[in-house]
Amino acid sequence: MTNQGALSGVTVLDLSRLLPGPYCSMILADHGARVIAIEDKKQYAKDGLFLPNVCRNKEHMTLDLKSEPGQEIFARLVKNADVVLEGFRPGVVKRLGVDYEAMRRINPAIIYCSVTGYGQTGPFSEKAGHDVNYLGYAGILDILGEANRPPAIPGVQFADMAGGGMNAAIGILLALFAREKTGQGQHIDISMTDAMVSLLPVALIWQQFSGQFPERGNAMLSHRYACYNTYETADGRYIAVGAVESQFWKTLCEHLGLSQYIHLQYDEEKKEEIIAALRDTFRQKTMAQWDAEFSQMDVCVSGISNLEEVLTDPLFQEREMVVELPGANGPPEKALGVPVKLSQTPGTVRNASIGFGANTDAILKEHGYTDEQIRQLAEQDVI
Repeated sequence: MTNQGALSGVTVLDLSRLLPGPYCSMILADHGARVIAIEDKKQYAKDGLFLPNVCRNKEHMTLDLKSEPGQEIFARLVKNADVVLEGFRPGVVKRLGVDYEAMRRINPAIIYCSVTGYGQTGPFSEKAGHDVNYLGYAGILDILGEANRPPAIPGVQFADMAGGGMNAAIGILLALFAREKTGQGQHIDISMTDAMVSLLPVALIWQQFSGQFPERGNAMLSHRYACYNTYETADGRYIAVGAVESQFWKTLCEHLGLSQYIHLQYDEEKKEEIIAALRDTFRQKTMAQWDAEFSQMDVCVSGISNLEEVLTDPLFQEREMVVELPGANGPPEKALGVPVKLSQTPGTVRNASIGFGANTDAILKEHGYTDEQIRQLAEQDVI
């Protein structure tokens, strides 16, 4: 087993900020890529928005791309880079002089990934948006939540991370693989809204199967049937039941003393009665009691954990999905682990977080700038 990740030797320049792009480059950094995250300190001073834990395993520098010296510095970095990642609205990078065509002239093999809300083309390309808007336009928000209630906004930014971050990482890996064969770089266009639409295969199958589009809180895998639902327990916590297959449903019904419902799993006339029966049953014990009871059974029933429980759960500690490392400011920090487990080139979390602009001077020195030049750049607010 080697101590280097699968992307060792790959250099990524990340111009993005907040969550989608930085989450992508975090994945790449976890697997050994050298990621240099580049942000404008003026923007940071204006809004104070910075997520240090998605900057783990990276180097971070400040740079004003609107200045001529800033563009010269970035051009010098691009010469030795493999990937440029950006998350501006379409047209911004061209105005800054750091668009794909400009970067390709400096480094013809560069892979250039753009992550936006609605893509580089189309009527929404320059439209502002956030995670909730991308979920809304993609139709996902309409099917989240309880029936006859407003759509529920998820507590996790799925469009940003699964839509933008993960798809960007996939696109970059595909482009790196293609470059190995052709020697050519390319431009990657990631739309977070596109990505959310791509998550609807089950909803589409439901429409094709039933002739009806899924309704909020009333689809096959969203509260319509007792076998795939959530139930309150005696202590006000909740249990998740995912007994979709008939063998799991049979085991569950027998264990709960509800054998009369075994052959009525998807019965439309009895579905509300069955849900009510399970609600009454699960209210008789606490979540922990039910969890312990079902822990040794092959039945797809589990307690619904809160975040505090997740961070201390032996499962996630054993799987190294929750680790403790020294933080950027000294005290230990809990960090989330690497979910893709490779046997020969495993990803690692080498530092939990990083300070804003912490590596600016070191990166500039590496690329030929003297202490005096760095001092002048700082005085000019370029860095």
